[in-house]
Amino acid sequence: MSQTITYSVPGMTCDHCKHAVSTELGAVAGVAGVEVDLGTKLVKVTGEGLDDAALRAAIEEAGYEAA
Repeated sequence: MSQTITYSVPGMTCDHCKHAVSTELGAVAGVAGVEVDLGTKLVKVTGEGLDDAALRAAIEEAGYEAA
């Protein structure tokens, strides 16, 4: 069963931020897709068996904090 989790990442401001967050999240087990909207500062992660702690850790690894 596919699931979607959305995070607010207020520190993202540019395409570099978008790429860094997308790359880190894309490496997490179970992630099938990542959508980053710089306008709303929202990151939507889709996949199966998503682990909230692992996703938050990936966002932090990219240098940002998930609100």
